[in-house]
Amino acid sequence: MRCMAGKPTLLAALALAASVVPGTADEPLRIGIAGMSHGHVAGLLAAARDRADLQIVGVWETDARLFDRLADAYGLDASLRHDELGEMLDACKPEAVSGMGSIRSHRKVVEACAPRRIPVLLEKPLAFSIEDADRCVELSEQYGTPILTNYETSWYASVHEAERIARSGEYGDIIRMVFRHGHRGPWEIGCSSEFLRWLTDPKENGGGAVIDFGCYGAVIATRLMDGQKPESVQAVRRQIKTGIYPDVDDDATILLAYPHTTAVIEASWNWPHDLKEMDIYLSGASLHAGKWDALSLRKSGEAEATPLAPPPVRPFGDEWSYLKAVAHDGAEIEPLSSLPVNHTVVWILDQARKVPMK
Repeated sequence: MRCMAGKPTLLAALALAASVVPGTADEPLRIGIAGMSHGHVAGLLAAARDRADLQIVGVWETDARLFDRLADAYGLDASLRHDELGEMLDACKPEAVSGMGSIRSHRKVVEACAPRRIPVLLEKPLAFSIEDADRCVELSEQYGTPILTNYETSWYASVHEAERIARSGEYGDIIRMVFRHGHRGPWEIGCSSEFLRWLTDPKENGGGAVIDFGCYGAVIATRLMDGQKPESVQAVRRQIKTGIYPDVDDDATILLAYPHTTAVIEASWNWPHDLKEMDIYLSGASLHAGKWDALSLRKSGEAEATPLAPPPVRPFGDEWSYLKAVAHDGAEIEPLSSLPVNHTVVWILDQARKVPMK
């Protein structure tokens, strides 16, 4: 297969490898896609179609029918698809790669990209197991290749401002964190058959809701606790809709104990609606952060919460602008996407998913 041609690029200040020539700020990011079975790939395909700063130059996807369906929907050239990941990387020379396959596939993507010094952005969580996460860290350090993890909530102004306020100490120490993430269920909201196939397979996803939505609370809690591991991880994993999800949990509660703080992570495919929110309880106030810019503060002694207007997320408002800045300019790694934080997230999830289902 041939690859989409791109303009010659200039050497950036922080070149990651001779095989990938970084672009300039005015040139689009040449991005490769590793797998297309993750439902979030639609966001990347739409962005590349509608934005001038992104260019898809190659796709690794062995399912030709899946590729063809998405290619028709988003106007991709048929020549972009490759059956082999290494072949795509060497022939198309992407400046960054987006991992959009199963969680199990993440290690393979990193093992192919890191030695070629191609930055990788993986859809959450970082890895299938702690052993795979260890390998990602090892390869990133060995080759100096950024390995990033993306969460929708990383681009919420509410999350960033709540973190700033909580960490400032203005309202005292963090006493408790409660996270509620999930939706009615992947089948119920119409996820594709290709997505469902691995999302509900413990050998490809590692678990069900405990992985799919437990990671959101785990990453924010880890960041708020300055990267430290909890002293203990407890969990309850349940199968409520066994007829739909016979092999994985569809409801999970994870309890993290820190020296002076408790985190409760409620991850479920049984919420009555889409839910991404958190409450942070400080010794002198509480914060409620909802989707995107929904944020409120209730001080001790006050009967009601006060709505806040969090500033936009700076300097990057979305994952693709961020990835371009990392690949082209060596931009500083954001903590929520960083390897140290996300390695701890996988450690937490690894503990939780091993708890027998009820």
